[in-house]
Amino acid sequence: MEVKDIFDRMRAGEAIRKDDPEYSQLQQAVARTIRLSPALNASTDTDQVRARLSEITGTNIDGSTTIFPPFYTNFGKFITLGKNVFINHACSFLDMGGITIEDDVMIGPKVNLTSETHPLDPNERETVIPKPIVIRRNAWIGAAATILPGVTIGENAIVAAGAIVNRDVPANAIVAGIPAKVVKIV
Repeated sequence: MEVKDIFDRMRAGEAIRKDDPEYSQLQQAVARTIRLSPALNASTDTDQVRARLSEITGTNIDGSTTIFPPFYTNFGKFITLGKNVFINHACSFLDMGGITIEDDVMIGPKVNLTSETHPLDPNERETVIPKPIVIRRNAWIGAAATILPGVTIGENAIVAAGAIVNRDVPANAIVAGIPAKVVKIV
């Protein structure tokens, strides 16, 4: 039987308690991202931004993808970006649960993608519960929208500016509001 490390367990959706014997590895990964982020956000062209974010994520970000700084992430290792992705200014990706963005996605300014949550029980509150976010091909996320843990945005879907999305969005749907509701199918 293969022994899984803390990162494998996070990818599998296992809740991670602060007293986990491997928790220090998670803290080290976060500290590394904090150290690397100022250089990312001081970058002066899109090639530099891609290179610095590639270093944070540990994957090569395709040259067709554009990220405008500032860009914020708490972890970075579980962000996967497709081709021809556009991420506007001041977005925040909390990716301990995993964030997958497929090809041709547009993300407006100040969008928050939060792929982790915590238990309701105050005695367990420091436990991290990873829940992946997936944004399918050709979706458009409007300015200042928030996508909550465990949500999938369907292919060609549109999330209106300022929406808070707490459940999956069907392909070709437009959602708006708090919480976001389908307002139209295109």
